[in-house]
Amino acid sequence: MYIIISGGGEVGYYLAKMLLADDHEILVLEKDWRRCELISEDLGDVVMRGDACEARTLEEVGTARADMLIAVTGDDEDNIVACQVAKHKFNVPHTVTRIKNPTHRPICEKLGISHTVCSTELLLAHIEQDLPSHPLVPILKLRGGELEIVEVKVSPESKMVGKKLSDFRMLPNSLVCLVVGKGKEPFIPTGDTVLESGDELVCVTESGDEQKLRSILSGL
Repeated sequence: MYIIISGGGEVGYYLAKMLLADDHEILVLEKDWRRCELISEDLGDVVMRGDACEARTLEEVGTARADMLIAVTGDDEDNIVACQVAKHKFNVPHTVTRIKNPTHRPICEKLGISHTVCSTELLLAHIEQDLPSHPLVPILKLRGGELEIVEVKVSPESKMVGKKLSDFRMLPNSLVCLVVGKGKEPFIPTGDTVLESGDELVCVTESGDEQKLRSILSGL
C-alpha cells in the first residue's frame, strides 16, 4: 500500500517506522526541516518537507494513487483539512485523522473521514475501566459508524447481580456477546446466564443507544 503520513512528530515517525517494517510504501510530509532531517537520517528517503493541507503539495507526492492518508500532526484543524483535501480532491479511499478535542469528531464524520482517533477519548476509556462511576466504556466503533462495541461492568450494587440475562428487556439492535468474569474464562452467554458482581459484559449496540444500554444493564 502507498500510505502518506501528514506530520513527522513522534507519532508520525514511529508510525512510519512500523509501516515500513511491514513493507508498505511510505511518505511522510512534515513542515519542519529539522524533523525532516532527523527522519531522513533514520528511515531514509521517505520524508518530504511540505504541508499536507495544500492541494499542490499533495499533487506533487502522487496522492491520487495513495491508498491511505493518515494525519497525525499536533493540530486538529490541520489534520481534518488534510484528510478532507485527500478524500475529496484526490479520491483517497481511506483517510485517518488524529484529534485531541472530542467535539471535533462529528465534524470528521460529516466530512466523510474514514476513521477518527481521539487520543483524549482513548485515555479516558482506560481511566474509566477503573472508575465504578462509569459502568459503560466505549471500546470500538465499527466501520460505517452505525454499530459500536461497549463494555458494561456489573457493580456490586447493581440489580443485575444474581439475575439471568433473559430477565432484562434488551434494546432491539443490542446484543450481549461476551461475559468476562473474575477468575473465569470469557464465554458467550445465553438467556440463562446468571450475572455476578464484577462481571464485564461486552456488547454490540447502535451508536447513540449507549446511555439506554447503560440504564438497562447497569441496573442501578
